[in-house]
Amino acid sequence: MTFKTMTTTSTQRFALALTLGAALVTSLSACVPLVVGGAAVVGVGMVATDRRSSGAQLDDQGIELRAAARVRDIANDQMYVSVTSYNRQVLLTGAVGSDADRRRVEEEVGRIANVRSVVNELTVGSSSTFQDRSNDLYITGKVKASLLDAKDIFANSFKVVTERGVVYLMGIATRRETDRATEIARGVSGVVKVVRMVEVVSEADLAASQAANQAAAQRGGTGPAPVTSATPSAPSSFGSRVPLPPMDPLPPAGSSSTPSSNGVTTSPVR
Repeated sequence: MTFKTMTTTSTQRFALALTLGAALVTSLSACVPLVVGGAAVVGVGMVATDRRSSGAQLDDQGIELRAAARVRDIANDQMYVSVTSYNRQVLLTGAVGSDADRRRVEEEVGRIANVRSVVNELTVGSSSTFQDRSNDLYITGKVKASLLDAKDIFANSFKVVTERGVVYLMGIATRRETDRATEIARGVSGVVKVVRMVEVVSEADLAASQAANQAAAQRGGTGPAPVTSATPSAPSSFGSRVPLPPMDPLPPAGSSSTPSSNGVTTSPVR
């Protein structure tokens, strides 16, 4: 049997991303109270290349499912909430009817087992329209395709979430990768702002993790070795048409900081 090698183009990648999201688009309507961020659907290949530990990936699935149940219990006609968990950090996007609802959703999700922190980006007001959500899905697909096309970063380092044109980048990456991914996202048509929720790790820690993964694969092991420490690299600067406040300065190596429970310095900043 003869197999023909084909080169995947950017357009093909984008079409694939849209196809995978088609089921979500058909379910988006004003009466849908909650959307789960997608960690509950994880393939074997994704687990093998994800920088989170296998335990963190399973925890993220559980967090999103439990959050869905809790928000559904308190949902009302003015509530549209999307929950996304990455490495046990939860992002809340969407709209609610009041400040009280906004606080209540955050409190309910924050009480879920294994949740390290909650970034509450819920707005008070009307929920996004079907057209808004369709456009957000389109932007997410374009950002993912652009990250896949980039040759100098690993696209699977980042999870992309879009809400009314605001792109959220979640992941575990070096400062260089984070700046590069942000630059790529800001260059996508329709993006109004990029918010970075990235656990910044050093190049050395990342290399050590990748070496451990390769060794485990040779031994027949499964799942990635987590990146467990962070030595920040120097920030880079770049110009773009999309406004983006700078990331908070990272502490110098060896100084006291506020690391997360697994030792990785977190930076849930814009």
